[in-house]
Amino acid sequence: MSLHYDLLIRNALIVDGARRPRYAGDIGVRAGRIADIGLLAEGRAELEIDARGKIAAPGFIDAHTHDDRLLSSDPAMAPKVSQGVTSVIIGNCGISLAPLVDAAPPPPLDLIDDGKAYRFPDFASFLEELESRPAAANAACLVGHTTLRVATMSRLDRAATPAETARMQALAREALAAGAVGLSTGTYYPPAAHATTEEIIAVARPLKDYGGRYVTHMRDEGDRVVESMEETFRIGRELGVPVVISHHKVVGPRNHGRSAQTLALLAQAGARQSVCLDCYPYTASSTILRAERTALSSRILITWSKPHPQFAGMELAQAAAKLGLSQEQAVAALSPAGAIYFSMDEGDVQRILRFDETMIGSDGLPHDAKPHPRLWGTFARVLGHYCRDLGLFPLETAIHKMTGLTARNFGLKGRGLLQPGYWADITIFDAGEIGDAASFDAPTQAARGIDWVIVNGVPVWRKGESTGARPGRVLRAGAVAGRAASG
Repeated sequence: MSLHYDLLIRNALIVDGARRPRYAGDIGVRAGRIADIGLLAEGRAELEIDARGKIAAPGFIDAHTHDDRLLSSDPAMAPKVSQGVTSVIIGNCGISLAPLVDAAPPPPLDLIDDGKAYRFPDFASFLEELESRPAAANAACLVGHTTLRVATMSRLDRAATPAETARMQALAREALAAGAVGLSTGTYYPPAAHATTEEIIAVARPLKDYGGRYVTHMRDEGDRVVESMEETFRIGRELGVPVVISHHKVVGPRNHGRSAQTLALLAQAGARQSVCLDCYPYTASSTILRAERTALSSRILITWSKPHPQFAGMELAQAAAKLGLSQEQAVAALSPAGAIYFSMDEGDVQRILRFDETMIGSDGLPHDAKPHPRLWGTFARVLGHYCRDLGLFPLETAIHKMTGLTARNFGLKGRGLLQPGYWADITIFDAGEIGDAASFDAPTQAARGIDWVIVNGVPVWRKGESTGARPGRVLRAGAVAGRAASG
């Protein structure tokens, strides 16, 4: 008797996301879920994919994105699905599109703004829009502490008053009740830098009631990185919730090599509380243009500038020369603007990537005029350059860092593994060919070696092209499936 499926993947080398050794088999998909895995010779399907010689893995989960507006403005999600990503975590670094109505939000909220993005008075209405206008990829959403500050406070250059803190806490509770999977902070940035540890703990107090995560771009990733980590651990302990350290790194020449120290601290903290981290596979970061980063960086590239858009893609030193200004003066003249900072050491990047609890996150900025190549290249770079070419870890470990580990750490039930009953988020790729094509000179190039990307049982990317399908769902906290998109 033949088995009937909506989709049947034949002859694949299956890597299941749980670090188990790969094995040969077929995958049968029915009603958006994996129905069977094994040797399904009698199976038949409306669409059959011959994956002979290719890897079938769980769809990659981008642990750290700023795709909040991209999900609606470019729902094909080409920067992500082209490299095998099927789910994104949004609302990072304290920056979420809700709850806030503001036509001119301060940096860094402007990293994802187009003058009309901040128009959601509550988190529920934001999630409802994502559901009514589905994208190609799934999304799990964090509520941002900086967004709460801007929505609540009359001035941001101070700690919140008790009344403001109570209002932020109420908004955070509403967001978590609506389905946010956690709360993020970005105390590195000026709008949240004056928040005290006590303010953050108070605002984030509802996290435990809803099983949420505390996710943070810490105050400092340079000379005071250890103090910032200790603050982060304390917040997690006092709240009694899991902690995610965003894009862990150590910046500036004085701190090169300190990842050995920071990872030892993470391991020690992990023995007494739930702590994990994400990392991107590059020695350059990207964020808003700030004068204090110039001394820490060997090279700085302009990614966008509102007053001088013609300088996007140019080195800061070159832009300063054209303006007849010092670099410090040029920062002021170009702002508001974004930049790429070359300030990390390759040895630290490799050590952090190799750490057991490190997830993979792109931290890409999709609205930059000349974005960091991590937006398009992160996952293929890990699999090609670091896994295959450098042998930093086995393929099974690399995929676990992109799938099962991330699903576990963010509580994404039914995602991140290839096993019956799980949602059919699947990436099929050539392990010998996969690699990043995006570069700092040409940052918007699709990855090599990705054959098929399937989201909730529906192909969204096929051999270098979008299929036009938009089967993505909002992955709400506590939901096994995420609520189905209504559109």
